[in-house]
Amino acid sequence: MFDALKIKNFRLYWFGMFISLIGTWIQIMAQSWLVFDLTKSAFLLGVAGFLSTVPVFFLSLWGGVVADRANKRNILLLTQSAFMVLAFALGVLTQFKIVTVGQIMLISLLNGIVMAFDGPSRLSVIVELVGKEYLMNAIALNSIAFNASRIIGPVLCGILVASIGLSGCFYINGVSFMALIAALIFIKTNSGLKNGKNNSAFSDIKDGLRFIKGNRTILILVTMVGVVSLFGAPYLILMPIFADQVFHVGVKGLGLLMSSSGVGAVIGALLLARLGDFKYKGRILMLSSLIFSSALILFSLVKVFTVAIIALAFIGGSSVMAVAIINTILQSMVNDEFRGRVMSVFMLTFAGVMPFGSLLSGSLAHTLGVSLTVMINGIICAVFFIIINLLYPQIQKV
Repeated sequence: MFDALKIKNFRLYWFGMFISLIGTWIQIMAQSWLVFDLTKSAFLLGVAGFLSTVPVFFLSLWGGVVADRANKRNILLLTQSAFMVLAFALGVLTQFKIVTVGQIMLISLLNGIVMAFDGPSRLSVIVELVGKEYLMNAIALNSIAFNASRIIGPVLCGILVASIGLSGCFYINGVSFMALIAALIFIKTNSGLKNGKNNSAFSDIKDGLRFIKGNRTILILVTMVGVVSLFGAPYLILMPIFADQVFHVGVKGLGLLMSSSGVGAVIGALLLARLGDFKYKGRILMLSSLIFSSALILFSLVKVFTVAIIALAFIGGSSVMAVAIINTILQSMVNDEFRGRVMSVFMLTFAGVMPFGSLLSGSLAHTLGVSLTVMINGIICAVFFIIINLLYPQIQKV
């Protein structure tokens, strides 16, 4: 289950990243509380979240070009340092009570811009740390780190806000980036300029998109990620409404709903890590995708709280398995010359599309209600995956 951690470079990277991710989730929760405390506006909460991710949609392709041209370790050192500076800046502004909503929005936007360049390098450096033999295991372990931090971070935030205040949370996030920065300093990779061409960045982007378009399997896989991000993932932003209006369980119940999805995701990632480099990843991918869609539809229909928790655990587990398998297949199929650009498209369809899906589902929920919105989204996902299975059955043999 933990084979990739036997490799020193990946072990350093993983533990540094895990600590950094916990700090990031502490800041996400603390920043949301700060925005709401200053404005009492749910709309501005959504705007802050939108600004922190929308740059990924517009800039991640450029981040992929940079990842293919430069040493990925050095890129990550720069991006992690930038994240750290922004966290400390927010901490100082909050501590001295001069923070404004505009400043928070600007820091959110800058974090999103940094993320657009951090993501492609972070995704594509894994194969350089572990090789293709342990790639599936390493990606699954990364998913464990992300989803475990998603559970741990908010819990710690609640404790820290009460003891050291919001500014302390931002300072702790800044310090947490030092763990990954220190790990990267001790890691040596051989990444660098791979294509040997003097193309413009725009030409490199066109070459990357042409490469993806010319490979039907890669094109289908990134499209699947886009559909999940646009229609599947937005169920999370609707959880407060489900807790309040559908299940009538209040804030404590909301915590259980969110945690069940996270626990399911960790279990799914652990299962993948245990399976290792198994054959016929395509079959498990299609099965996970259909389980995800079915569980989403089930969640939209149930009125019993315990059944909803079980459905959310299946949603979290199946979605993590599907996305991790797609990540692994993509990185196994692509050569080093295009790795950064392919992973930038993966990130664009995963994180870049998500804010637009949130806006779409939020609008539909306002008009049609949350249960019907999630049901429609689940049906769209299910129909899409069935069509892919019928029109391109070869995907199961990957």
